[in-house]
Amino acid sequence: MSSDNSAQYKVHGDVAVITLNNPPVNGLGLSTRVGIAAGLARAQLDDQVKAIVITGAGKAFSGGADIKEFGTDRAIAEPNLLSLILSCENAGKVTVAAVHSVCMGGGLELALGCHYRVAAPGTKVALPEVKLGLIPGAGGTQRLPRVLGVEHALNMIVSGEPVNAEMLAMAPGQKLFDKLSKSAETVLDEAIELAREKAAAHAKTAAPSRWCAICLVSIRWAMRIFSLLAIWLRAWPRAFQRHSNVSMLWRLRRRRNSTREWLLNARFSLI
Repeated sequence: MSSDNSAQYKVHGDVAVITLNNPPVNGLGLSTRVGIAAGLARAQLDDQVKAIVITGAGKAFSGGADIKEFGTDRAIAEPNLLSLILSCENAGKVTVAAVHSVCMGGGLELALGCHYRVAAPGTKVALPEVKLGLIPGAGGTQRLPRVLGVEHALNMIVSGEPVNAEMLAMAPGQKLFDKLSKSAETVLDEAIELAREKAAAHAKTAAPSRWCAICLVSIRWAMRIFSLLAIWLRAWPRAFQRHSNVSMLWRLRRRRNSTREWLLNARFSLI
């Protein structure tokens, strides 16, 4: 296990686990964001790692932004919360959030940036920024309606009240949680298992996709070659015709010169 500031990095077989460790609620301060970003980058470079799980140590997944940094340069220093979430969302490997106990504000937005989410029973989920006179600023107002539906998401955004994960998992058509774990103690193990399953499924679909891309590039080059060939075939008869016309003019000119010489010779012979 290695530690980078307040986010720990550990590899479980072919799954990298990044654990937020910033008590009491794993606030997403600058040091924690730097540690998460470093863990994501490290996992991306490790060929043995097929998937990434993000979870929180202690009594929370994450309570959101670190209030102690509000109004300071550290709150917006890179990697800021938005760029960190985009890194999770655009990761080339499967990312899974294992949420438990408390998942609020920026913590929920971080989980929404992951490809999949596993929640422990009793997890309190909320976007409480409105109670501070703010609105979620790291994509929560966009991503939450997509996975939960506009009505449920809007209620959470404008009220700021926490909702149990079980209640949200019952919403028709919800995609917020891909799985509810059996308990808070097993949420990490179940998230690792889901990460392996999704990574294997992605690997199976990735190979045909690569072949399709190769075929598409080959077809494009073939079309270009055929286009050039068609242009050449259209231009060749014209060029041949021009060549024939030039040759005919040259022969006529030679014939005219020959006739002129014959007439001159005939004239001199008469004299």
